[in-house]
Amino acid sequence: MPITVRDIHAFKQRGERFIMLTAYDASMARLLDQAGVPVLLVGDTLGEMVLGHSSTIPVTMDDMIHHASAVTRAVENAFVVGDMPFMSYQASTSEALHNAGRHLKEAGVNAVKLEGGGRVAEVVSRLVESGIPVMGHLGLTPQSVNQLGGYRVQGRGEAAQRILQDAKHLEAAGAFALVLEAVPQALGREVTQSLSIPTIGIGAGPHTDAQVLVLHDFLGLTMGRTPRFVKRYASLGDEVTRAAKEFAREVVEGTFPDSEHSYD
Repeated sequence: MPITVRDIHAFKQRGERFIMLTAYDASMARLLDQAGVPVLLVGDTLGEMVLGHSSTIPVTMDDMIHHASAVTRAVENAFVVGDMPFMSYQASTSEALHNAGRHLKEAGVNAVKLEGGGRVAEVVSRLVESGIPVMGHLGLTPQSVNQLGGYRVQGRGEAAQRILQDAKHLEAAGAFALVLEAVPQALGREVTQSLSIPTIGIGAGPHTDAQVLVLHDFLGLTMGRTPRFVKRYASLGDEVTRAAKEFAREVVEGTFPDSEHSYD
């Protein structure tokens, strides 16, 4: 059965932890859906993971619609959330409503996600009033990386209370869930205990209601250093490299294609 907002709320009410993973194409979305992953995020991380950008900033609404459409066509049960990219909702409430509406109408996602606290509460409220479920995002907000001065842990010291208040503002505005990224685990616990909506942690410690990872990090497809909070559950990058080298060797040696892989 397809997952709904009610199911996601019920997870928290029952104390049942769950996961969210990013997905950017039909093949991976189908596999994750078959694995029973309840929530898929078409993240603006596709800018880095798929499109080759150095950050999420260049990602456009058209990029998001293109990839989110592929994901929604592939899934049967997962709840699909589409990221609102940089400057798709900051300029005005009307522009935010237009772009979020595109996500639901053109891409077929079930909800949208946007970054920020009290400053976006009015936008969240307007979207929810219009029938668009909204997931919030606090802590390290990658779209504000230039303002934050890099990818740094957020919510230490006095900033912790600000994030807690922002979380409450988002809940009051109607957000159905909240991503907490790169904050101390004590703050992750405090925010989670203070809200009736689920918190989804990424580098926020073990006390949030759910956990999310970026697909390419999770599968070991990224190269170079990864954030401290990333755990690789597979090493597919190494396997892809090995397979490509094996294919090349067999072609050079003339052992592929053999009779089994040729037509008479």
